Amino acid sequence: MTLDDLVVPDTATSAAALEVASAYHSPALLNHSLRAYVWAAAHGTARGIPFDPELLYVAALFHDLGPVPEFDSHTVSFEEAGGHVARVFAAGAGWPAERRERLSEVIIRHMSSEVDVSADPEGYLLARATSTEIIGSDLDDFTPAFRSQVLEGHPRLDLAKDFLACFQIQAERKPDSSAAGAVRSGLSARMAENPLDSHP
Repeated sequence: MTLDDLVVPDTATSAAALEVASAYHSPALLNHSLRAYVWAAAHGTARGIPFDPELLYVAALFHDLGPVPEFDSHTVSFEEAGGHVARVFAAGAGWPAERRERLSEVIIRHMSSEVDVSADPEGYLLARATSTEIIGSDLDDFTPAFRSQVLEGHPRLDLAKDFLACFQIQAERKPDSSAAGAVRSGLSARMAENPLDSHP
């Protein structure tokens, strides 16, 4: 598989989502979001998992908007905050209510340890892809050549530093959140062992 084998949605909504993500994310977090879509779409394509490319793409671009200062919430977890932001964006894009709700669900579930692929294929794929991104899970699903192509197209930059800082801030302010649970469970050590960050 190569990047050319993947469907990258070419819709007005996808373009607008990329514009919003580019405006609010650091370069490292933007690349992280784009890679999350690539890993998710590649796994879904290789395994024959039916998924909605536009829904998955927008969810990937918005899944980490919750910790951004302009959207950060002091009352709900970052993934819930991101789900709300995405729902508002999708309403402006003209998506019907059911599709807006699905988008929010996919973003919220990306922090779940298990997502039922038959009930929520996009949520399953995004959760799996973000785990690949942050701690290097399931890297054997992808050939070394494909991994190199993805990292050359979307370099990791300072992702480990930026991401860990975001989670630590979330954990300090919201000790009952999923981010706090991840920090307590040794996120820093697991991130340090991610082979993607030692890629030449």
